[in-house]
Amino acid sequence: MHSVVISGTGLYQPPHTISNAELVESFNRYVELQNAQHAAAIAAGEREPLTPSSVEFIEKASGIKQRYVIDKAGVLDPTRMYPRFAERADDQLSLMAEIAVDAGAKALAAAGKKPEDVDLLICSAANMQRAYPAMAVEIQQALGCGGYGYDMNVACSSATFALEQAYNAVRSGASKCVLIVNPEITSAHLEWKDRDCHFIFGDVCTAIVVERADLATSADQWEILGSKAATQFSNNIRNNFGFLNKAEDSDPDARDKTFRQEGRKVFKEVVPLAAAHIEAHLASLSFEPTAVRRYWLHQANLGMNQLVIKKLVGGEAGSDVAPLILDEFANTASAGSIIAFHRHHGDLAAGDLGVICSFGAGYSIGSVIVRKRG
Repeated sequence: MHSVVISGTGLYQPPHTISNAELVESFNRYVELQNAQHAAAIAAGEREPLTPSSVEFIEKASGIKQRYVIDKAGVLDPTRMYPRFAERADDQLSLMAEIAVDAGAKALAAAGKKPEDVDLLICSAANMQRAYPAMAVEIQQALGCGGYGYDMNVACSSATFALEQAYNAVRSGASKCVLIVNPEITSAHLEWKDRDCHFIFGDVCTAIVVERADLATSADQWEILGSKAATQFSNNIRNNFGFLNKAEDSDPDARDKTFRQEGRKVFKEVVPLAAAHIEAHLASLSFEPTAVRRYWLHQANLGMNQLVIKKLVGGEAGSDVAPLILDEFANTASAGSIIAFHRHHGDLAAGDLGVICSFGAGYSIGSVIVRKRG
């Protein structure tokens, strides 16, 4: 078995930001238009009026202050309320592939690797732009990587589950160098018209290079000590959009065709699952949670992360132990914990222990324990 390291990461950051104030202004205008349009039904008690949102509500509920998006105008148009992307011909690079190529090239540069060094490319994200051909194969061709590629989807745990696949492939000798890309265009599957979730997501793409330690040349290497994945079925986070919708004659614009969740149930159920998962994973490698220098957690909700850390270390822990990028990026599905790692690992010393962990729909939980190499 080979020793395995993370030797480079990359980040694609979209060109537009939407502040909470901008989002609330747009949403509340939508509410006004809808309530005016259905005034008679509301007055007759046949329809409930829509409730406005507020900056205070968003920040108290989530800790989010802004988000990055690929298209801003469509999202903030109160008569549209979703992004507007131009359709591309089959011979043009797909939008998801475009942002993955950007992040992937940055990760390869950070690792000191050439595209041809890559012998496996995994595209892991909460949603894929199309069914086939695989996004990974298009990204592989666009970058000039060798080997093969495949897509995988485990919702918000897609990146950590891909890390497990990459770790096992390299450790076993099946691959020498794996590139993981996590293109998350979450603005396209968020229901921007729903007050309970219209603020949650943002767009981004992360990338990670995983390779054999004896072949790594980067000055910044993190040895993977172990990975652990777990799933437990739940309907509390769900999106029913899929290729069978047409055959079912279902409404393509129905509420269940975009992201929806039972937020309180998710919070109550996932926090203890995630904390127990991490604790058990660390124990399997003879580590205590307090021995971990930094936790790079899934970035879905500030309160959720704080409670997970509190359960692990037995008290409050600040951003130095569990850095937050949620306030700037919002929830970016599988990419959140990788952004946290990308942004907040440079100050750690040789021998420091860290945990990358994500959790989400499924339920799914993935953790990767890493140690800074000297």
